[in-house]
Amino acid sequence: MPEAAPAPDAASLNKVADAPKDNWVDLYAPEAAKPYLRLSRADRPIGTWLLFFPCLWGVALAALGSGYKSWDLWLAVSCLAGAFLMRGAGCTWNDIADRHIDAKVARTRSRPLPSGAVSVTKALLWMVGQALAAAAILFSYNGTAIGLGLASLILVAIYPFAKRFTWWPQVFLGLAFNWGALLAYAAHTATITPEVVALYAAGIAWTLYYDTIYAHQDREDDALIGVKSTARLFGDKTRAWLRLFIGLTLGLMGLSVILALRAQPDMLKMAIALAGVWAMGWHMAWQMQKLDLDDPASCLRAFRANRDAGLIPALFLAAAALL
Repeated sequence: MPEAAPAPDAASLNKVADAPKDNWVDLYAPEAAKPYLRLSRADRPIGTWLLFFPCLWGVALAALGSGYKSWDLWLAVSCLAGAFLMRGAGCTWNDIADRHIDAKVARTRSRPLPSGAVSVTKALLWMVGQALAAAAILFSYNGTAIGLGLASLILVAIYPFAKRFTWWPQVFLGLAFNWGALLAYAAHTATITPEVVALYAAGIAWTLYYDTIYAHQDREDDALIGVKSTARLFGDKTRAWLRLFIGLTLGLMGLSVILALRAQPDMLKMAIALAGVWAMGWHMAWQMQKLDLDDPASCLRAFRANRDAGLIPALFLAAAALL
């Protein structure tokens, strides 16, 4: 049952420890709205981008074979809005489920629920409101996409609890965060094909890469409270695993491009699309050069750099689809 939150202190209402300095929520949002926007992680937009780019990949991959439709402009805009809303709803649910754990971790104890800035009841209402707004967008799509969108709620519901029963919670995050590739592709084509399944798998491998890096920020606290993660599982072998995830990401994404063009081979389209995969790989290799897994600040910088890593193939795929 929802429980009453403890009285908030002034410091917790003014900022969240792991949010970027001088973010727009801290600077410009009305005071009454700040705790709710922080629940949605609006003060750190990186998660919205990481949810949105697989949607763009899916639309562009579909357009590689059939060309863009005027409908695809709505898909791109609505997927951005949907990514913001569903990421917000998912983060709110995650914080509700993790509020007792977050209270024990230095990086997260200043978040709205553990700090007492918002009650559980109000957080639940905020989550439902965001989900309903996202549903209004979803129901503008075709039946296949609507079914996929509803199915994604299962993954969203399970993810916060994954760290309690598996050493691989990042897999569940990858399944949820890259679902947009399937949904957006289906919204364009009304079907699911092997090429988008390969793209979806590439996104899961990418999420394993960047979220393992992210989890290294908390590995000591996680060990103390018994929370599982790939960062703890891999330990000193993390770099080898990260290289494996890079290879899987690039290989599967390249495969998705080849499969998408197998019926109508176009070497120029394929060269441009695969150049995006290659450029993404170089960006991830650059991240690895800069990464210090024992420095939380370095881990956070590398994690945030994946906004650009995800944008690169989206741009190249879009350019190839326009030809």
